[in-house]
Amino acid sequence: MSTVVETGEQPGERPAQQPGTRPERRATGRSVLMCRPEHFTVAYRINPWMNPAMPTNTSLALAQWQVLYDTYERLGYEIELIDPITGLPDMVYAANGGFVIDGIAYGASFTHPERQPEGPAYMQWFAEAGFDVREPVEVNEGEGDFLLVGDTILAGTGFRSHSRSHDELTKIFGREVVTLRLVNPSFYHLDTAVAVLDATPGQEHIAYLPSAFDEASVALLRERYPDAIIATETDAAVLGLNAFSDGRNVVIASRAADFSRQLREHGYHPIGVDLSELLLGGGGVKCCTLELRR
Repeated sequence: MSTVVETGEQPGERPAQQPGTRPERRATGRSVLMCRPEHFTVAYRINPWMNPAMPTNTSLALAQWQVLYDTYERLGYEIELIDPITGLPDMVYAANGGFVIDGIAYGASFTHPERQPEGPAYMQWFAEAGFDVREPVEVNEGEGDFLLVGDTILAGTGFRSHSRSHDELTKIFGREVVTLRLVNPSFYHLDTAVAVLDATPGQEHIAYLPSAFDEASVALLRERYPDAIIATETDAAVLGLNAFSDGRNVVIASRAADFSRQLREHGYHPIGVDLSELLLGGGGVKCCTLELRR
């Protein structure tokens, strides 16, 4: 049975706070796109987490995903759904379907043939939902590799999204794009190695795993985000950094215990959910969540 691990308070409540010990965090509304894992299985291997020889349980995946959905609903998020398509078991990882800012949806163009049909499916949904859709020229895997922090887009490369897609981002959105190179195949998307905790301009705050990046990228992250939370290898190994935050409430993997502790120390309200079945496909909380910034 899937569970939500709470921290002793309800999402709408404010945590007990001792003056001068930690900053006050404020939640802001979120609109997200999700996809029910009705066809989830591991039928091929395109990342180190996947092993087709291991059995998967679609019913359990659905139950765990539903807990995530219910958590977002309880937090007051606006949730949109895209219909799952038979034969596309990874479509549940909605974050990879595109990148949306200011009503503009930059579509995804997947690296592996097994996922390539997802790109047009998500772009069709964006168009029908009224977004200004920009069809990609370069290979990219959407919000899996692109994270908005303040007015800057952190853009990952190394395994999936090509660095040329970063130039496309700059042209489409007119924002600063900072390239980060991933070097550990277990953290093949940027959102598995970086969690955006507060994207508000002027108070940007992230968490990350240094060993997932090359030296130049780590130096850049240290310079830009000196107060960042540094995740442990143990928490990263359960995709603890694959989290979704509204500026106060941070939904994370329930097994990421030390990350939860660090979040509390920084004034956040961590909410743990168990997505262990979806982890078999290499995805977690953030992978299942595409933010829609209209």
